[in-house]
Amino acid sequence: MASLERAALTAVPASRIAFDGPFVLRAFAGGTGRANAASSLDPAPDPALAERVARIEAHYAALGLPPRFRLTPLDPPGLAGLLGARGYVPKDETAVLLAPVARLARPDPAAEVLGAPDPDWMAVIATAEHQGPARRQEKQGTPSLLAVPGAWITLREGAEAVAVVSVVAAGPVAGYFDLVVRPEQRRRGLAARAIGAAAAWAQARGAEWLFCQVAVANGPSRTLNARLGMEEAYRYAYRVRPQDGIAPLRFG
Repeated sequence: MASLERAALTAVPASRIAFDGPFVLRAFAGGTGRANAASSLDPAPDPALAERVARIEAHYAALGLPPRFRLTPLDPPGLAGLLGARGYVPKDETAVLLAPVARLARPDPAAEVLGAPDPDWMAVIATAEHQGPARRQEKQGTPSLLAVPGAWITLREGAEAVAVVSVVAAGPVAGYFDLVVRPEQRRRGLAARAIGAAAAWAQARGAEWLFCQVAVANGPSRTLNARLGMEEAYRYAYRVRPQDGIAPLRFG
């Protein structure tokens, strides 16, 4: 699990990063959860946990961002209870899914592979209900922050961009993100084709495993990935304060 966490932190960069003990503090434009949250990387007991949480809150306040904690199996004991006592509530439980990349890789002649998101790629992303302005800003800023190979893939039918995905290869582990199919083009197998193209790209760069992060509430996406052979490795969830106005994602 620790190797997956490292791969995901590498694949989803942030423009500002700091450490406080076992916690990594990340901040970007306030959009994507992982790029704007504090996470523990060590489950050992932390006798200074209460003071550390207060410092982390002050850190995000200084950046003009609401504090957001991402809870994983690597948390120190007592973190969830401490945050609950400080007014934090759960948000966006997410499953990390994993499969051998060879199981998923399917090169697709209709896949256009770019080194950064172009206007067509961004236009498809904008059709997803959870992709607000801050998230789209972060996607456009990601290529310059990546220290490992990444690709932005568009499936086209004729001149029309109908589905997109991004993929990052962090050594033997790659992750795919931002899977979006235009609403009028759904239920035609395009999502599976995009995942196959992303896996093929990752396999060509030496990746042996492919992971993704899917909201537990997103039943259609979980069903698709299970059908393709991806299995749950672990879950994480955020803790936020309602007064900070971070609304949960909702999926139909």
